[in-house]
Amino acid sequence: MSRKNKKAPWEEEEEIIWVSKSEMKRDMEELQKIGEELVELKPNALAKIPLDEDMLDAIRDAQRFKTEARRRQLQYIGKLMRQIDVEPIQAALDKLRNKHSQATVQLHKLEQKRDKLIENGDSMINAILVDHPDADRQRLRQLVRQANKEKAQNKPAKAYREIFQYLKELYMED
Repeated sequence: MSRKNKKAPWEEEEEIIWVSKSEMKRDMEELQKIGEELVELKPNALAKIPLDEDMLDAIRDAQRFKTEARRRQLQYIGKLMRQIDVEPIQAALDKLRNKHSQATVQLHKLEQKRDKLIENGDSMINAILVDHPDADRQRLRQLVRQANKEKAQNKPAKAYREIFQYLKELYMED
């Protein structure tokens, strides 16, 4: 009499992990979303992500395609992603997203600094000069006066934007 299980009765059987069809589909859709995110990236950001040549070609093709061809290409990218390790790609995408959010926070801080500069005038200019001794005090004063004048006369906020650009040059070069 032959046994179905060829192992001896005292040996443990391997545990089989069953994955439902819907779970597999969710995983594939998640990979496809990562692929879509890769397709939306600009070439210089895409260069920072560890991708093999086939994947890179598929992404470049998807960037050129429109509507239905693009949808099919995204499915193909999802299929390619099932064959590779996605973790380094996901980590690189997370890093890119974080850089974007950090830059946004930094720009918001500059906007707040600009608003304080227009409100407080010379005291805030002195604080900026402590951080950046190479900053042009006269230019800052002039821009602050112009911004206040434009605000009082309900004119377009040209000096307001110039102050932001000047602060951006000072603080973003660090």
